[in-house]
Amino acid sequence: MTGSDPKTDLQVYLQDARDALLWKLDGLPEYDIRRPLTPTGTNLLGLVKHLAGAEALYFGATFGRPFPGTPLWITGDAEPDADLWARADETREDVVGLYRRAWAHADETIAALPLDAVGRIPGAPGETTLHRILTHMVAETQRHAGHADIVRELVDGAVGQRPDGLNVAPHDPAHLDRVERAAKEAAARES
Repeated sequence: MTGSDPKTDLQVYLQDARDALLWKLDGLPEYDIRRPLTPTGTNLLGLVKHLAGAEALYFGATFGRPFPGTPLWITGDAEPDADLWARADETREDVVGLYRRAWAHADETIAALPLDAVGRIPGAPGETTLHRILTHMVAETQRHAGHADIVRELVDGAVGQRPDGLNVAPHDPAHLDRVERAAKEAAARES
């Protein structure tokens, strides 16, 4: 029987989602990583910036280990959604570097504390545990990596969890037509 370490398992899934998110930026010019592709403004670099702030907050201040550096966009008097897009003066290298530093800080917190370590999310009622925060960040990062999947596909058609795209079945040109036809037939039956 193979043993399992819950902390390691969660951290592996978190790192996998981090890596998937960052590869979505690879090979794209500045405009394409920043441009809003949904009515709410979802964009690739903004997703990275958002998760940098989330990791810094949840694995930093929550456990008395504040993330060093400038205040984060999700606290104080920042404008709404300031964490979901990058200003023109914030470079790709700045945002990706911040994300990598935030996750290194998070990994230090994860290594230093047991899963049952108790913390308090600033501004939130009650206490939480490292296990709960780690589980939350796996879900949060996977969720936003999924957003990035769709945004990247809209930009240039690149799909998959990894650059090789091996986790996505190849689609022949008739696939989209089959899906559209099925949707129309189901809608016609509903009417």
